[in-house]
Amino acid sequence: MDRFTATERALRQAAPHALLQAVQDALTAHYGAASVDLLMADYAMTLLQPVSKPPYTAEPIPVHNSSPGRAFGAQQPFAVADDRTGRLTVHLPVSVRGDRIGVLSVVLPQQTYDAALERELRDIAEVLGHEIVVGERDTDVYLRTRRTNRLTLAAEMQWQLLPGRSCSRPEYDLGAQLEPAYAVCGDNFDWSTSDDHLTLVVANGMGEGIEAALLTNLAVNALRNARRAGLSLPDQACLADQAVYGHYQGDAYLSTLLLRFDLDTGRTQIVDAGSPRMWRLRQGRAEQIQLDAQMPLGMFEDTPYTSEFLDMQPGDRLVFVSDGVNKMPSPAGERQGMKALVRALTNTRLLPASQVPHALLRELAGHRGPIEADDDAMVVCLDWHGRQAD
Repeated sequence: MDRFTATERALRQAAPHALLQAVQDALTAHYGAASVDLLMADYAMTLLQPVSKPPYTAEPIPVHNSSPGRAFGAQQPFAVADDRTGRLTVHLPVSVRGDRIGVLSVVLPQQTYDAALERELRDIAEVLGHEIVVGERDTDVYLRTRRTNRLTLAAEMQWQLLPGRSCSRPEYDLGAQLEPAYAVCGDNFDWSTSDDHLTLVVANGMGEGIEAALLTNLAVNALRNARRAGLSLPDQACLADQAVYGHYQGDAYLSTLLLRFDLDTGRTQIVDAGSPRMWRLRQGRAEQIQLDAQMPLGMFEDTPYTSEFLDMQPGDRLVFVSDGVNKMPSPAGERQGMKALVRALTNTRLLPASQVPHALLRELAGHRGPIEADDDAMVVCLDWHGRQAD
């Protein structure tokens, strides 16, 4: 058995809570590693938190201006040599299908490190990422590590509802972020992909705290139920509308945007149910896409919904923002959100989709101070590549 296979087997056989110990033992035995650390990205995507045992006292590492953060941001291995000790530390991104989880840091003798070893270590980091995703069903170790602060109950419910924070396929790249990460209330997003289509939902729920989280949970699960039953996009909206109205009788509702992308053609079916705003960057120019607004989900009984269509071109970027982004005031209290948003969209156009939401929120917050706990803002970014002919 070769060393990579032995390491992979050790990870797959490890208990969910013991993945760090398993990768440490395997890399030490088969690769001569002097030390191995696993860093998890926190919910705000600003810190890398070392996996450790309770009481979780390890110091976090900033994503910006750090060697592990460089590997995390670029999603590429980053090696730092220490000629004094003759050792080298390689930081490897831990991600699953584009969803960035953290960084695996491995200290090795300099003379053993080459391109072939880097490829093996990168594959091991990918296997570790898959095992973490599976292991999170049975242990709180990794979810707990990602928290530098305590989540509110509403935020706990919202984060558990999400499919991930980013996703990559040959046809598209997706990235999304909720703010304030530890106190988000009603904003949410969801996606699902198949061989032929990508379905994307962005929702801006009304209310605050636990009530907003309960509303969003009901609507998102109703949409998932309808989608998994094979209903059309308008019928998905209708079923969710009935579920929300049936429970709240119009006292609470959800502004929602549903999109279904044809991966072959880029033809996109859209249902705008009083939705968050959608912007498109095409050839460097930002423009807001005007849609036929229909009633939010749950506002009235038996609301009918219809579709409209949009054609995507390779290189297009779509950015979806909730009200918490649109209404960000300046320090003087002026509503500068729209102008600031256009500027931020242009300034972040060269970043990959996974980094755009965080960068955009940070830039927008910069013109009026830190994001406060009652803002509840969401950004989703989709880069469209289209399907290439075989």
